[in-house]
Parts: sequence; structure tokens; C-alpha cells
Amino acid sequence: MDIIEEISNSIIEASTKLSDDKLKALKRAIKIETNENASWCLYQILKNYEIAQESQFPLCDDTGIAHVIIELGSERQITGELIGQIHQGIELGLNSLPARPMAVRGNEIERIEQSQGLFEKPGMLKPAPILIDSAGDESTYKRDISSDTLNIHFLLEGGGPEIRAKTFRAYHKRSFSNVINTAVDWLEDSLKMLGCTPSIPSIGIGRTHFEATSLLLKSIAYGNLDDQNEVEDFVTSRLNETQIGPLGFGGKTTVLGSYVNIGNQRASGVRIVSVRPSCFVEPRVACLKL
Repeated sequence: MDIIEEISNSIIEASTKLSDDKLKALKRAIKIETNENASWCLYQILKNYEIAQESQFPLCDDTGIAHVIIELGSERQITGELIGQIHQGIELGLNSLPARPMAVRGNEIERIEQSQGLFEKPGMLKPAPILIDSAGDESTYKRDISSDTLNIHFLLEGGGPEIRAKTFRAYHKRSFSNVINTAVDWLEDSLKMLGCTPSIPSIGIGRTHFEATSLLLKSIAYGNLDDQNEVEDFVTSRLNETQIGPLGFGGKTTVLGSYVNIGNQRASGVRIVSVRPSCFVEPRVACLKL
């Protein structure tokens, strides 16, 4: 196996192919939608998906920043060579798509100011720090990781949802309802401004800002719209009651489903909550099993 080539192919797959569960959720939304404008939007979104998959074009011009989650079994190892291959494969995949050039040139200050322009090659956009997931993880999306497991999940995260995302404290007041409703309130405000609905919003609830965001990212990698729990159904129902609808045109489908990943907690009056209102081309995810 040429690992670099396989990683490149995974990046292209994540950017151009819709998962089966999301495709089914979109088709269900089309069947029940009665708002004429919303129905038209959903059909156009479905057509966009079909063209992207058939032509191997990116689902969206905002081709996203690569995030990597590695599932690691007790008998497998991650080497420096593998980490290097992951970086090389992502670079090759972004160049081969081709992705949109988004990497900013310059030193620390110049990159913040974006004063030196962009690199021409899409592959210059470096991935986010890598997350490692093991069998000891305790969360809603806890994985049954066998000793021989080595799976690499690739997520392509677009800028629009990141602009509307939020990670902050929520006072629990000894009430789960208070925490989850706070998260849904944040998402409702975000979805009004996102523009690219219907969404599949994600929520991570943990002890620190890093942990809450990590839980959120894992839910995007592992979540499945065909297997929603009671909390996720509640979040979906509440957000669809807003009638923001596809592209903000109103209707029954503001979200196609939701992911809620709750991790370990500590003795405290607050819970750290991370929310991300994914746009209608997300989650863009692919998995390589080694």
C-alpha cells in the first residue's frame, strides 16, 4: 500500500463524496418539505452533491482545513514516519483536488494581517494538530477500539461554520436541560447567520475548552444520522422549530440531524460547551483503515 497516495485519495473522497446517511437524511427532508422555496433549495443542494460525486469536483469552493483523528489500538504504533506521511498525503490530496489556495504567507504578524498574500499551491494549507483516540476514551461517542485498530479519519472543516462556532462556559445549575438548552440557543443564533443551511450541528461538552472542542470533532468523525439518540433528536427538533430553513428561506428543515458528544466532567458550577453549525456540505469526512 502506498500510504501517501491512500491519504491523498481520502482527502479527495472527503471533499467530493457525501456519506450515505446524510444523503438519505436530505432525501427524507425533501419528501416532507411543503415550503416551495425551501423545497427548491433542497433539490439544488441534492443536485450539487450528485455533480460533485460524479465529476470529482469539491462539494464547495471553501474546500476546508484538514483535521485528523487517529484511532489507535493497544498493539499498534504511531511513528514519526507515519505522521510525516499524513502531512505529505494531505498536501498531495489538496493539490490534486485541486483545493482552493487558502494558506497565508508571512511571519506571525503578517499571517494574522494577511498582508503578504497567499501561497499558490493549495497543499501549503497545513492540517490542524492531530487528535489520538484510544479505547480508554469515555464519551457519548466512545469507540470499541480493538487492539489491532489503526484508523485515520480526515475531516475538512470550512470557514463559515468556524466563524459561527462557539466554545464557552455554561452554568449547569444541576440541570442537564439548562446546559443543553444553552447550547441550542447558541446554535439558533449561529444558524440565523450561517446562510448555508440545512446544517448538521455538533455539540461537545467537557471540562476544558480543548476537551469540549475535541469531543465535538470526534462527533463529526463518528456521528451517523441513521443512529440518533434522544438528546440528538431533541436538539434537531428544537432547531427545526426555528423554521430558518434551507439557505434561510424558511421551512421544516433547518438541520438534518445533530451530534452531541458528552465527555468526562469535573466538580464545578460550569460545563465547557463547544458548538459548531456545520454548513450543508458538511461533515466532509473520510476514513483510512491501516
